[in-house]
Amino acid sequence: MVVSLRNALFPAEQWLQHTPTVLMLLGLLWSTNRARLSSISFACAISFVVLHIIGARWIYSNVPYDAWCESLTGMSLSEQFGWQRNHYDRLVHFASGCFGVPVALDWLKQTWDASHSNDSFPKRWGWFLSLCVVMAVGAAYEVLEWQIAMFFSPAQAEAYNGQQGDVWDAQKDLCLAGMGGLLAIGIHWIWSEFRRD
Repeated sequence: MVVSLRNALFPAEQWLQHTPTVLMLLGLLWSTNRARLSSISFACAISFVVLHIIGARWIYSNVPYDAWCESLTGMSLSEQFGWQRNHYDRLVHFASGCFGVPVALDWLKQTWDASHSNDSFPKRWGWFLSLCVVMAVGAAYEVLEWQIAMFFSPAQAEAYNGQQGDVWDAQKDLCLAGMGGLLAIGIHWIWSEFRRD
């Protein structure tokens, strides 16, 4: 995070983007002492933080993934798929579901185990509730993003929100988070079945 602040392209917006970064890192520090995350959940949390730091560096709308892809493969993703906007924010919202479900599942399991010492954790309800947690956090973030943007000038609000002219941005972001969460649940279920055999 500190390295990403060097020669900041959008200093005011970047500091604002890093508020969730600091909160996530504090949450991870808290989890190392109180709510021990599994190795997979911790790796998911760190991966999401790294994706967010990259997005915050370029305030999401300007992440040069197209240039990176072109330098590696000689192909432009935007030209290949006919994209008119920068889709890095969509990737991070999808990742919030993918990486958020294992973290939420660990947290729910530990909360259950602490209060229900005699009963085993209901896995299917755990998967469903972990998806609910991810969607609730995503919805709260979208509302918070809107409220923060209300205090800025229209240009600053657009730079912070990264809507890029899409009036359905928040709905698409939540849909992608849900799809990522369902993918994570599917992978978790397949892995559980494979380990059982």
